[in-house]
Order: sequence, then structure tokens, then C-alpha cells
Amino acid sequence: MGKKKLYLETLGCARNTVDSERMLAQLKSAGWTITTQPDYADTIIVNTCSFIEPAIDESIDTILELVRFKQTGACRRFIVAGCLPERFREAIVPALGEVDLFIGTGGFENIVAAANGGFHATKCFLPDPNASLHQEFGRSLLQPDSSFAYLKISEGCDRHCTYCIIPKLRGRQKSRSLHRIVSEAQELIASGIKEIILIAQDSTAYGKDLRPSLDIGILLETLSEKFHDVWFRVLYGHPESIDEHFIQTVAGHSNVCSYFDIPIQHSSNLVLKKMGRNYTEDDLYRLFDNIRTVVPGASIRTTIITGFPGETEADCQRLLDFMNHIRFDHLGVFIYSDSNDLASHRLPDHVDKKTAQARYDRLMFHQKKISFKNNKNHIGRLYDAIVEEKIETGLYSGRTYFQAPEVDGITYIYSSEPFQPGSFVRVTVTDALEYDLVSEPE
Repeated sequence: MGKKKLYLETLGCARNTVDSERMLAQLKSAGWTITTQPDYADTIIVNTCSFIEPAIDESIDTILELVRFKQTGACRRFIVAGCLPERFREAIVPALGEVDLFIGTGGFENIVAAANGGFHATKCFLPDPNASLHQEFGRSLLQPDSSFAYLKISEGCDRHCTYCIIPKLRGRQKSRSLHRIVSEAQELIASGIKEIILIAQDSTAYGKDLRPSLDIGILLETLSEKFHDVWFRVLYGHPESIDEHFIQTVAGHSNVCSYFDIPIQHSSNLVLKKMGRNYTEDDLYRLFDNIRTVVPGASIRTTIITGFPGETEADCQRLLDFMNHIRFDHLGVFIYSDSNDLASHRLPDHVDKKTAQARYDRLMFHQKKISFKNNKNHIGRLYDAIVEEKIETGLYSGRTYFQAPEVDGITYIYSSEPFQPGSFVRVTVTDALEYDLVSEPE
């Protein structure tokens, strides 16, 4: 194998990031040297995303960009891993002939054998994701390069949303044991991590498939009470699986961020029904009112889909009215991405791209105004912030409990006092931007 240098490119969501970190830990343990320069790598791996059309395009573009190092660099083996081969399987092979091996989401624990040149008899290694043990592999060999880390608490999803390919790509929900999650959290904290972000396809459904069953509230209580000086945050909740115990747990533990990430996808009952989401607009009103009653100051984030088949102007206006009432602290919008392997593809009255884009622009413009008003309400208030990096002399970037990394805004911290990334500092908010805040130490 020579130098055994390897480069891995990660695309897609935070869940893919965790998968890549686990693969890298296995590879490093097996003797591989990890490089950040693809032109020096003997083997290149691209961990892909195929959730929506733009993600598919990005995956293919990245593969085509990096595979050229088989001609111009040191690369002798090129592997495409994850969701793209899992979704398109053998059909993708002819279009990407320079790729040596396609490995699906069920094959991550075999990444060392794949990198070492195994699986010569086939171009595709696509074992059943339901049989994968990859979620139990640790990643303690990797040193953190930021103050936070994602910790995957389960894999797969048991829901059947008509627009979503995840159950096909990742299989049924498979929750990790409480012991293994606590053990991985301990490893991450020992390495210097200051914020642990719990993630899954449906995080608030955690533990329902275990025997005996657990819930996300029990998991959070255990982590919070064992590790006092670390923030815990939960991403990717679901309106149907959030229960009172979870809400009460957030309210009762100061190191659990009062932050509720709950993708609702829409608020129109007609659209929700077509999406396969088994709740109503009234259910959502009750949920968010309850959260804000039980957890005063709670930050609520959501994502929505516009341009879904059958969505009308009246549905879009209903969604705008709902946004205006709830006043989400953070909101992301996706344009519906169609594909013939989705149940939603067979629905009537598809929305044309121009109309969907106009609705997207309208929703984002509306949310920008809401976010700015929400941010102005923070002016003059004191918050704990975690320092992320030094931007320049006297200026740092940080985050408060209501700002998740990579998806929300940041808090600028002006200070003549030096701070180390990963440290906590008490700040006063002095100004507000559309998505970011400006502050100074207390």
C-alpha cells in the first residue's frame, strides 16, 4: 500500500459527518494516514448524500472533481460511499466508470477492507443497512477541531413520509444502547468537546425500539447529570414523537440547551396529509404553546417544504400565517425535490419550479423579518456563550444556547481580553443583525 495516505470528503448532513468520523477512526487504527490534501492521497473516499436533487448533483460534481486525481495525483483507489450508491445501486456504475468501489450505508464497518483493496469481485458492496453495526463503532482516535461534536443516538427511521427516501437508505430505526452513548460522550468530553449535539433521523423517537424501551428524556437526564460542564443539544425532533417528559427534561436541566429543533414541513392540513405527516395545524399550535409555557425563553427551529405536489397559494398563505403566529427563532425552507422512487412522485398537481421558487423566496423574506425582530429582543440581555474562534484581534465568534452550529447565526464577541476557543463567557448583547448578534463580555 506504500504510504497508505487517505483523503475523505464528506457531503450532506451532520449524520454523514458522524459516519465519516467513525470510518476515519477505523482507518487510522488500521494504519492509514489521514491527509487533507487529495492530491497526496493513495485512496480517496467520498461519503455522499442523495436526499434531494441538489445533494445528488453536489455528490456527482464532487466525485467528478476528485476522481481526476487518479490521473494527476497519487490516487490509485477511489471509493464512493453512503447514500448515493445506496439509493441508485448498480445503475450508477456506468456513469462513473473511474470509481473502483461503491459502498452503501450498510457497509461502513467494512471501510478498512474496502480501502485496502478488497471486494475485487464487484463494483458495488451494498449490504442490508438493517444489519449494520457501524453505529456502534467509536471515533475516539480523532482529535476534535471544534468545540462541539455530533453524537448519533440511533440510525434509520420507521416513518413513511411520502417525500423522504431515508428509510430506504438507512433502514428501520435502530437505537443505540444508553451505555454506548454515555461511553462515547465521555470519550468526546475527555478529548476537549464542550457541546454534544444528539442527532438521529428522528431523535425524539430514541429508545422506543429498545427492550426495555427508553426515551430521549431518560437519555438527556443521564447525560446532563453525569457531565455537568458540557452543553447538550438535540437536533431533528419530530412533532409526533416529542413527549412531555422530553420537554420537562429540557426545562429542568441547565446544561441542556433550551432549543427545540422540530421540522414541521408544513402547517396546511391538506399538505401534511399528502406528506404522510400524522398531525394537524392545531396539534402544532398546542405543541409550541406548551413548549413555551413549560420552557420560558425556549428557542424553536423548524424546516419546511414548499412546492409540494398539490400545494396551493392558499396553503402557502396558511403557512405564512402560521409562521407569523409562532415566530420561529430559526427556520429553513426547502423546495420540494421530486424523484420517481418517492411515493409523492405519484401525487397529482405537481407545482412548477418557477412557482415553487417564488414561494421559497416569499417564505424566506418573511422569515428574515421575523428573525431580525426576534434578535432585537435579545439586545441588553445577558447570556452564556461558547467561544468558537478568533476572527481578528479583539473579535471572536461564539454561540449562545439558542444558536446551533452550522445552521443558525452566530454571536460576535468584541473583547480586549483574550479567549480560548471552547471556553464559556458571559456576554451582553449590544446589537442585532438579521441572523447574527453582537455582544461584549459582561
